Amino acid sequence: MSLALDFTSPAPASAADRVTLFADVILPLPLPRLYTYRVPYELNDNVVIGGRVIVQFGAKKTLSCIVAAVHEQAPKDYQAKYILEFIDDAPVVTQPQLKLFRWMADYYMCTLGEVINAALPSALKLSSESRIQLHPAFSREENEYPLTAQEEQILDALGTLEESKALTFTEVGELLGVASFHKVIKSLMHKEAIFLFEHTADKYSPKVLKKVRLAHHFVNEASLEMLFNTLTSKPKQLDVLMKYLQRVPVYQNEHANHAGMEKAALTSSPHLSPSAVNTLIKNGVLEQFDQIVSRFPLEDEPTAQLHFTLSEAQTAARDEILNHFGEKDIVLLHGVTGAGKTEIYIDLIRKALEGGGQVLYLLPEIALTAQIVTRLLRVFGSRLGVYHSKFSDNERVEVWNGVLSGRFQVVIGVRSAVFLPFDDLSLIIVDEEHESSYKQYDPAPRYNAREVALMMGNFQGAKTLLGSATPAVETYYQAQQGRYGLVSLTKRFGEAGMPEIELIDTRKQREAKTMHNHFSAELLGEIERKLGAKEQVILFQNRRGYAPVVACQDCGWIPKCTNCAVSLSYHKHSHELRCHYCGYHDPMVSKCPCCGSRAVKTVGFGTEKIEDDLKIMLPQANVQRMDLDTTRAKNAYQQIIGDFEKQNTNVLVGTQMVTKGLDFANVSLVGIINADSIIHYPDFRAHERAYQMFVQVSGRAGRKGKKGKVLIQTADPQQVIFDKVIRNDYLEFYNYEIMQRREHGYPPFMRVIKMTVKHMEQGLCEQAAIFLTQELVERLGRTAVLGPEAPYIFRIRNFFIQEITIKLDRAHTVLKHAKQQILDAIDACKDQKEFKQARFVADVDPM
Repeated sequence: MSLALDFTSPAPASAADRVTLFADVILPLPLPRLYTYRVPYELNDNVVIGGRVIVQFGAKKTLSCIVAAVHEQAPKDYQAKYILEFIDDAPVVTQPQLKLFRWMADYYMCTLGEVINAALPSALKLSSESRIQLHPAFSREENEYPLTAQEEQILDALGTLEESKALTFTEVGELLGVASFHKVIKSLMHKEAIFLFEHTADKYSPKVLKKVRLAHHFVNEASLEMLFNTLTSKPKQLDVLMKYLQRVPVYQNEHANHAGMEKAALTSSPHLSPSAVNTLIKNGVLEQFDQIVSRFPLEDEPTAQLHFTLSEAQTAARDEILNHFGEKDIVLLHGVTGAGKTEIYIDLIRKALEGGGQVLYLLPEIALTAQIVTRLLRVFGSRLGVYHSKFSDNERVEVWNGVLSGRFQVVIGVRSAVFLPFDDLSLIIVDEEHESSYKQYDPAPRYNAREVALMMGNFQGAKTLLGSATPAVETYYQAQQGRYGLVSLTKRFGEAGMPEIELIDTRKQREAKTMHNHFSAELLGEIERKLGAKEQVILFQNRRGYAPVVACQDCGWIPKCTNCAVSLSYHKHSHELRCHYCGYHDPMVSKCPCCGSRAVKTVGFGTEKIEDDLKIMLPQANVQRMDLDTTRAKNAYQQIIGDFEKQNTNVLVGTQMVTKGLDFANVSLVGIINADSIIHYPDFRAHERAYQMFVQVSGRAGRKGKKGKVLIQTADPQQVIFDKVIRNDYLEFYNYEIMQRREHGYPPFMRVIKMTVKHMEQGLCEQAAIFLTQELVERLGRTAVLGPEAPYIFRIRNFFIQEITIKLDRAHTVLKHAKQQILDAIDACKDQKEFKQARFVADVDPM
């Protein structure tokens, strides 16, 4: 699926020559090729590679798309339509980005349109369903720009809307009675009269500060003296005025009054009357006004340098990294948990910025950004941008534009940050590079941000540093082979030592009847001792909810999801049964619908049950939970982590979110409640994931000088993996795992592509999978194709699922040829009438 892009801009035509230009554009749709549109002659000089244009696609739909190439060749197969409007005078997508996006489409077997759709924030994608709304700060009376008749018509229509206060692009076209109206919308946006947003996203609601200022006719000594005399009999209003004048020096600087002060500073003061503030506004003494500020709070923070000195081991590691960078583009920093990798990252970022380049710092989880952003902000101030999915779409646009303009030289973000418009990267840091969170599962492109970062560095000539205490087997193999530089940090920073790890045999505990719910006597006693010493505890349970299963004790009935082949989990907080795959939910039942028995009990336990039990057994403890259910709100991560850092929380119960790089000074105990559920999983990476998870969560204990302790509850303490975890012996784990991978033909020795076939009818799903397998075997050979087979969860969201595993040689030419053969096999399936409704998904390098 090679998509050739021409990155050269067209040469300007002379006045005597009428040159007809055509533009190849990338539509944000899963289309196999680019579409060509004709450039209106009068706009020949306006066309910009990487800029957005508005085009008509199909009979009625209009879309914004990205210009990928400009040329003079008309399409042969169809009559090129004209581009309707040009949105941008400068590129919003850079040429290095276009090159990277093309590689992603080829490598991950998807279309360039799917990559663009994933890459661009919604506010940069316009369509006939895009909407406009009045800017809340716009006033026609104070507007300094003249309005055209069409602009007045649009503003009149928006002003009469009561409920939605928005118009779609289609409605704007109908209102004006013209097909080409995008210039009018662009002009209104320039005049800050309207906002634009996508129907799929939240409405654009700017961050507005309510402010007040002294009415301008009082800003002189005589008028102010008269005002004081007037308010002598109204002490509450006088107090408000005096407070304002203390904060805003109108005598020394009359321009300061124009900026005013936040109204909340007056109304929330315990010594001032809010009604007095409002009375002064009503009487015209104070003027209330709105000030729109950036959604991105970091730009207003002062740059206060955080000075720290690298330890001898950190300095040696930093120097070794730089030496490797002299010969290699990629270096792996293998440092034990708590070794101080972040300080090394900061030092390297400083050096990169001194050289004038940009830096991308990737993290696997939003939860990590809450801690690390605070540290980086103190070093890099307003040069730092943050990019992740909890930001609103418009906040992401601000960061996107900040990278384009050069305002943000350092960006810290999760996997989607690889899409940002960098064009002068000098350093990429991928922290916790082993994490599966870097992998995008749905929708396409199903990319791994670590691999994309490596290719981005290759395209832009940047150096890439991969950091982890438990590197991915594939990454460590590349370092062992000499393709990557390898630097090791084997000791924790400062006085901190590695935690003491103990196994607790829950089978013996149950036989001795010393288990308290799901807590062994040792774990519960250790928690109490740590709380008595004013120290904190992290408990890890890799399942959310209150209980994974609800069952009737008499007839064995278990509630199942109507859309997926899974049982419903009980969530006590909402008192409902919920599917963790599709979100389906039912009220909790008290009586079995099959036999009528009231013996309906919960079986098993999740994070919510652990939290609930602890609150009963240890009522003196402040327990908080961090999982998908408690972190849905925008700032929930920061709130939970902030409470724990301030020691408002004693015990933090969580899923794998608590395993990933969090740094808490007062945590001296980590408990892994049920280790067995992590180990026993039908996947070739199961032991690797288990080892990484155990080591990472253990690493949260004893990071700042206190001796940490880790208690692992298991019914099978003889498992080989526990010995490697206890001795923190990554190399022994790696040697065993690489031997298994070599013997059975898995990465890094082979490339794996997983094909998934989905259909709403089980029989047709199985038939389509068999047909696709036959097509693949014909093209690739029997030894390369495994399956088809139904996965453990064989139905999700009403679609039955069959999976086929393809193993391929790592050679680039072989891989490229094989991918084309796979796409041809999929096309052959789609040509069969009975499989028209089937879905075929290719996942390259599945996790």
